[in-house]
Amino acid sequence: MLNTSASAPSPAASSAARAASGHPEGVSDDEFRAAMSRLAAGVVLVTAQEPPLDPDDPHAPGTEDVGMTATAFLSVSLDPPLVMVSLRTGGRMDELLEEQPLWAVSVLADHQRQIAGRFSMKGRISDRLLFADLDLTRGEATGAPLVSGALAMLECRTEQRVLAGDHTLVIGRVLTAHVPSAEGGPLLYFRGRYRHLG
Repeated sequence: MLNTSASAPSPAASSAARAASGHPEGVSDDEFRAAMSRLAAGVVLVTAQEPPLDPDDPHAPGTEDVGMTATAFLSVSLDPPLVMVSLRTGGRMDELLEEQPLWAVSVLADHQRQIAGRFSMKGRISDRLLFADLDLTRGEATGAPLVSGALAMLECRTEQRVLAGDHTLVIGRVLTAHVPSAEGGPLLYFRGRYRHLG
């Protein structure tokens, strides 16, 4: 007969582990991050245009481009064509996409690591400066900036927003999709670092 008493944690130990983790299920933030860092993810740049603060005032600041790097992006449905991006609830992009239903996605190539790093910095400089020296095109359906040389470019309109813990899942209908003749493979994110395929 297998004796499991030596390996089974006591109720007190289990209770202490749950208390330390901050979650009733017992998994800690660090354990969860470490486990999920083993999942390789593609890297995209999500962009949108911030509408003018006061469209009736000719002296008010005009439209501004906003962008952020994301690794939680995936295809949801073929019919209709839907994609989803996960955004930190209350972050700038989340708040913008709550008001602005049109946004775009550039699937970054492996040679665009600097772009990914630039738009994921904490305490970063203004978005206007981040976009300043990039080779961009404008989406025909959204007006949002798209990065030249990306592996794929998608324009989307928000269909649904779902609160999930500390993130918002934004589901968008794909309005346009282009696959330019870009060279190179995808930019990946694995174990906390940007990586190349291969």
